[in-house]
Amino acid sequence: MAYSIGTIAKKTGLSIYTLRYYDKEGLTPFVKRNEASGRREFTDSDLNFLSVITCLKGTGMQLDEIRDFVNWCMEGDGTLDERLTLFEEQKQVVIDQIGDALKNLQKINHKINYYQKAVAAGTEDAVTGVNELPETYTPFNELVEQLRDGGAEERLNQKIN
Repeated sequence: MAYSIGTIAKKTGLSIYTLRYYDKEGLTPFVKRNEASGRREFTDSDLNFLSVITCLKGTGMQLDEIRDFVNWCMEGDGTLDERLTLFEEQKQVVIDQIGDALKNLQKINHKINYYQKAVAAGTEDAVTGVNELPETYTPFNELVEQLRDGGAEERLNQKIN
């Protein structure tokens, strides 16, 4: 089935402008154009490919790296090693992002606890001495280490899927 750019924009959450920009930047060479009208015609396969591009972009990957990936896919099986390496490296980037997010969550939770105590007491003076985040072992630190070692991956996959 062929989809218009508008339909694909709705299905992916990407704007029509973004889809056209991706085309201009060489990220969608797999999308065919109607010979009569010149309009882009997206397939289900194109939609799946766009979801991978969106995923990579969402992890902070730069467009030139995504373009390399797309080009490797277009080249075929001779680039499987490059594609595997790209995803392995990006996995580590995502794990680092998760670690940073968990550290931020830990700080936010600590401040929520701090201000709950201050609100309950009517003053910050009642909670003096616990304003600083303790440098102690936390389950978040353990989770980050498990992610880096691969131990928590199965648990995360269960939550994601």
